[in-house]
Amino acid sequence: MDLILKALSFVLGSALDVAPIVFFLFLFQLFVMRERIANVKQVLVGFVFVTVGLGLFLVGLEQTLFPLGRLMAQQLTNPDFLYEISGHIGDTLVWQDFYWVYLFAAAVGFSTTLAEPALMAVAIKANSVSGGAIGVWGLRVAVAIGVGVGVSLGCYRIITGMPLQHFIAAGYLVVIVQTMLAPKMIVPLAYDSGGVTTSTVTVPLITALGLGLAEAVPGRSPLLDGFGLVAFASLFPIISVLAYGQLAALRQQRAKSSTEQAELAEETDHAL
Repeated sequence: MDLILKALSFVLGSALDVAPIVFFLFLFQLFVMRERIANVKQVLVGFVFVTVGLGLFLVGLEQTLFPLGRLMAQQLTNPDFLYEISGHIGDTLVWQDFYWVYLFAAAVGFSTTLAEPALMAVAIKANSVSGGAIGVWGLRVAVAIGVGVGVSLGCYRIITGMPLQHFIAAGYLVVIVQTMLAPKMIVPLAYDSGGVTTSTVTVPLITALGLGLAEAVPGRSPLLDGFGLVAFASLFPIISVLAYGQLAALRQQRAKSSTEQAELAEETDHAL
């Protein structure tokens, strides 16, 4: 019963959040565009689905992802567990001893990104607009790889205590170089991909992981070191998607070169 009441509360809250969007869209359509709204019933039913879906999704976050994120951080960053897997009982832990943390962080970043609704929507739209040139799964996997690498590297930064700005500055230097070399079609999509990854599924888990890790590692401050994983999760998908575009362009160039060589060889055979 409590869960049902909580779900109804979240659905009502979602309705209040969606109401201004509906109001301004209808107002703009009727008084600025001066056109009637086509398929009014279908649009209203769609907004009801959105409202209920958002409410149930928020319930799921509160009941599963948030507690799971806290539990994951507590267990993974438990000093006893870290000493056990490193084998350095009583010794000072070094960054190499946290390899399970890096692997787990990469796996969490990769898997949660694949489940991001915002990324799914962007990938479907990109596939539609590009006429199938950009694959839905290809883009999702490219973004997920970037997030996985970024979260793992962010955990390394927390453990070592290195300054956040050094990693972010170096990452954006790589992005600038890639932007000049990558196909122009993929550049705007790559920059947008960095934003859609930091949404409702990924952020609770990686934030909990970063804070728990900063609390477990001696000499680290949760406030100064615990935050920053979201920045890594936003930056590295840009790099991975730009690399995805560069590899696709290189593959097309090689295929075109192979076709031209085959045609040239065929023409030479005919001439002989």
